[in-house]
Amino acid sequence: MSKSSLEETSLEQDYQTDKTWRQRAYRDMEFIKSPAARPVRILSEIIAPGQTFEQEQIYNTIVFFGSARSIDQEQAQTNLEAAEKAGNLLELGRAKMAMKLAHYYEQAAILSKHLSEWSMEIVQPEKRFTICSGGGPGMMEAANRGANEAGASSIGLNIALPHEQMPNPYQTPRISFEFHYFFTRKYWFANQARCLIVFPGGYGTMDELFEFLTLRQTGKIVLQMPIVLFGREFWEDFLNFDQLLKWGVINQQDMELFTIMDDPDEAFEYIKTSLIEELL
Repeated sequence: MSKSSLEETSLEQDYQTDKTWRQRAYRDMEFIKSPAARPVRILSEIIAPGQTFEQEQIYNTIVFFGSARSIDQEQAQTNLEAAEKAGNLLELGRAKMAMKLAHYYEQAAILSKHLSEWSMEIVQPEKRFTICSGGGPGMMEAANRGANEAGASSIGLNIALPHEQMPNPYQTPRISFEFHYFFTRKYWFANQARCLIVFPGGYGTMDELFEFLTLRQTGKIVLQMPIVLFGREFWEDFLNFDQLLKWGVINQQDMELFTIMDDPDEAFEYIKTSLIEELL
């Protein structure tokens, strides 16, 4: 009998004993949910995804970040027409900006589909690349949707939040998880990431982007990971990296950690070439 089988038998015996004696600590949900058991919960969020990814032979991911507040182009167009009809200038302005974000939603889905189709052509399963998103709506949904349209599985690393973060229907359930802790979720974003693609987003997107840039800058991520900021209008309007260089808080080498792109076909070719050079 294997070691794992012996352990399962032992656990079953524990269960039978639990019926007549004090419950084992790992079956005591009051304890598991308590502050004292926080390290146990943290370890669970670190270990469980790794076991699943090993079973599924997922070793390389392409991570998509972006706003949870974006919607697809069809919905954005409907909202814009409603705002125009209502004549509310404030709502009209918001609807027009939502249309801009919707353009990037569609681009994210296209790029994800291209990458998924290419990955499925790789003969060795362990060398394929799996799309990974935060599992929620918006740009995350677009990434999972693109993979789904290609017939590929994709990961959703969800986080329990009071608003915005609801699991999208396109992620593959067996390889998706909901986290309580941001830092364990970030660990799994980074652990198997071989490429990062960042679409327009807010605080959460910036937090995740700069964490990756810091890990690359400090050599904690050793691979020459391509980092693509998608949407030149957004990034050049929002972030002036040249000012960071001017002030001397980063150097020219740090500016080479990322590239800004606008076309999904161009981004696909750049990412594919980079990944082939590094891993295949």
